[in-house]
Amino acid sequence: MSINEILTTTPVVPLVQSDDPETAVRISRALADGGLKVAEVVLRTDRALECMQAIADELPEVIAGAGTVLSAEQAEAAMRDGARFIVSPGLDEGVVAVAREHGVPVYPGTMTPGEVQRAFNLGLDTVKFFPASIAGGVPALTALSSVFRTMRFMPTGGVTPKNLPEYLAVPAVLACGGSWLTPADAIGAGNYDAITQLASEAVAIAKQSRAG
Repeated sequence: MSINEILTTTPVVPLVQSDDPETAVRISRALADGGLKVAEVVLRTDRALECMQAIADELPEVIAGAGTVLSAEQAEAAMRDGARFIVSPGLDEGVVAVAREHGVPVYPGTMTPGEVQRAFNLGLDTVKFFPASIAGGVPALTALSSVFRTMRFMPTGGVTPKNLPEYLAVPAVLACGGSWLTPADAIGAGNYDAITQLASEAVAIAKQSRAG
């Protein structure tokens, strides 16, 4: 099953940030136990790629991708360390080209109609919408999807359990990304059950939203 097929039924992508591979694995396992088996490992720490590799090695049931990918070189490195998809905060043609060369799904960040149009003309059919809350939220997505009728969006940035149903109600939204699922205080305390609970709640919200 492809990542897009999984996200159609479970449209939430948690962000995993850690500087310790063992911790990253525990976070990802807790998320999977709650029903979220697609995770974006953000490259915001010195050992992020090690974390990616550890998840890929120890949790084959989890589809782990690399987030905050800023360059083609980072994309190459992430894929060498097991990344099964690539997410970037902006639209960089080098990152897109490398991912597509390797047959790996890529979700570049877009914020404006011009960026979405560039992505469309690069042959992409799904983009990240970031930062969603600052970029106009649900009204902006609704407007963009009325123009770019074949494009699907993954809003990230400011998504919460409270507004998750509103985003998922937009037909063009494939899935939502969120850091609320992996709170730093719970990770610091080793409370991985809290992460599993947050994941379970997100899955329930998503199912209810999509059923409606």
